[in-house]
Amino acid sequence: VRRKTHDAPTWVHFGGGNIFRAFPAAILEDALNTGKYDRGVVVAETFDYEVVDKAYRPYDNLSLLVSLKADGTVDKKVIASVTESLKADPQFDDWNRLVEIFRNPSLQMVSFTITEKGYAFNDADLARGLEPVFALGKVTALLYERFKAGRLPVTVQSMDNCSHNGDKVRTGVFAYADRWLADGLVPQE
Repeated sequence: VRRKTHDAPTWVHFGGGNIFRAFPAAILEDALNTGKYDRGVVVAETFDYEVVDKAYRPYDNLSLLVSLKADGTVDKKVIASVTESLKADPQFDDWNRLVEIFRNPSLQMVSFTITEKGYAFNDADLARGLEPVFALGKVTALLYERFKAGRLPVTVQSMDNCSHNGDKVRTGVFAYADRWLADGLVPQE
């Protein structure tokens, strides 16, 4: 699974916190264990890089899902569906791997659990051009890499529990793209 995911990744998830590990990663784990899927997920962190350094990499990207049942029993399950954890920032070598993943035709989905505040942007970050620091600016830069690699399709999906989550993604991505167009950094297309 790790090799297949590395060579032909299909899913990148931004925001590798507890909600992601307990729900989407656990559902993927079940799909892997039952043979319904054969690729893992790549986790990318745009802000709290300690999650990668302290929660993922020291444990080979494995996590433990602990569930307390109504009868007081405890279930424990190893979640091994995360095959890579990356720091989504150009200051780290991981950025080059993310660019490689986004340029790969195999990528099908980019998802988020970055909390409602993670969708924020401001004029100062928009003015940074193709080197933004906010999450959606970084994602937009990666989506632009995908565009340059052949206008490859991809699903962009918020999994956050906030009102109009898809609209928040769209608004943020288009704010960066529109500003970059106005500044002559990207083509109209």
